[in-house]
Amino acid sequence: MPDIRRRGSVFRFCFPTSIYLLAALIVVAGAGSAPAKETLKKALREVTGQPHFKHAHWGALFVERDSGDIVFEHATGKLFAPASTTKLFSVACALDELGAEHRFQTPVVRHGEINGQGELTGDLILVASGDLSFGGRTTGDGKIAFVNVDHTYANGNPEAELTEPDPLGGLNDLARQVAAIGIKHVRGDVLIDDRLFDKAESSGSGPTHVTPITINDNVIDLLIEPTEVGQPAKLTSRPQTAAIHIESKVVTVEHGKPFDATIRDLGHGRISITGHIPHGHKPVVRVHEVHDATEFARTLFIEALQRAGVRVDAPTLASSTPHPLPAAAEVKAMPRVAVHTSLPLSESIVLILKVSHNLHASTLPLLVAHKHGERTLSAGLKRQHDFLKRAGVDVDTISFGGGAGGARADFVTPEATVQLLRHMAKRPDFEAYHRALPRLGVDGTLAKNIPHDSPVRDKAQAKTGTLYSENTMNGATLMTSKALGGYMTTAKGRHLVFAVFVNNAHIRDGVTTKTFGDDLGKICEIVFTHE
Repeated sequence: MPDIRRRGSVFRFCFPTSIYLLAALIVVAGAGSAPAKETLKKALREVTGQPHFKHAHWGALFVERDSGDIVFEHATGKLFAPASTTKLFSVACALDELGAEHRFQTPVVRHGEINGQGELTGDLILVASGDLSFGGRTTGDGKIAFVNVDHTYANGNPEAELTEPDPLGGLNDLARQVAAIGIKHVRGDVLIDDRLFDKAESSGSGPTHVTPITINDNVIDLLIEPTEVGQPAKLTSRPQTAAIHIESKVVTVEHGKPFDATIRDLGHGRISITGHIPHGHKPVVRVHEVHDATEFARTLFIEALQRAGVRVDAPTLASSTPHPLPAAAEVKAMPRVAVHTSLPLSESIVLILKVSHNLHASTLPLLVAHKHGERTLSAGLKRQHDFLKRAGVDVDTISFGGGAGGARADFVTPEATVQLLRHMAKRPDFEAYHRALPRLGVDGTLAKNIPHDSPVRDKAQAKTGTLYSENTMNGATLMTSKALGGYMTTAKGRHLVFAVFVNNAHIRDGVTTKTFGDDLGKICEIVFTHE
């Protein structure tokens, strides 16, 4: 029997006998496949032919995971803004460079001696390691906590929620260790060594400052709950700290009125929040990014030490002339008094990919750079280039300016995306990569893109991407990108890899970014059913 391999509508044959057998097989195979192929294309055209696609550009590639045989293709070599599907690339590189089992080690060292009364006649120095969640997302069973809409998106999405773990988990752990070794009184200062890499800006929405020290994503959570009509709303903030003073003038109004809240930074750690929340409304989360992550962490660590019973002479709030850090080599040689060990990187990427965490994804190239003794985003992205080239991705066809997906320079092709995804499927750490992706119709950013009874529910795991800009001239919005890339098992049991991009579409007349997200879910359902 000849070996038949389909690549699109083309069939390849290896034959030992007769050209007549070859001709017969072409007739039979062609007759059976062409109608199915046309049925698939027609069903997909019904999606992409909708009026809201009129001005959009789109491309897609679906292939068999192992063989690479093409199931469907459209504009596969064209460049598209990938939005957060960029994280597929930055996470893959971090896994390759750091390893799925990599754990961040954040030590506290002492600069001075401890006497018989437990007094440290010198400073405590917390050395930032780039730990992405720093114990603030760790569940009781040692997993990473996430909700489908992360708190970092709260100011733009009313469905954002808070996770249950204490955001100060890592600092509290270190403080308890400091107390456990017998330090009762710090007569010097408490310092944060944040020299791991050069600070940068996130390339996505949410917290903007990428720093080696990150506590609660460097934001203050503000949870607003209604009370009785005409009364002040209940406001809860976390983490609780002397560094932040909040003045709330949010009032509970009649049921049915819209929610509204405005946060103003008054300077010197003072925040004002005004607005109203309707009676009976579900609690709403808003966030405020802190200006100085290092100063914020220092205050929070001193407060954690005090809760652990360690007295600190230095002021809780940083002075205008902070105590200078010793040389990095000197700090490295100092005695350790505590160390916090993170969850493995395989858990960190669950958070990054499931909820599309921009701040953490933006940090990944800097962590890769640090591994090689480098400090900058550009150095990390050059390392990513080298990884992608080794992985068989056509790097000359794509462009990246950051790790999260919001950089102006971010452009990829469906073909390059599928090249990466196929490479990852062959790696020993594929299970960690695959497990971290949102499950279609189940969790993360794909939780609500298909009906609950869709046949493709939980049959695809993929990374989403959404990017839009204000169309100021028309008082509307332009969707720059809606994207999806990942893995699928079809109704017939075929394992597929895919990438779909829709760029440059108007958001108006009832059409939203979710409309296009649902369309991408529908495309997955069509391919799932027909293949």
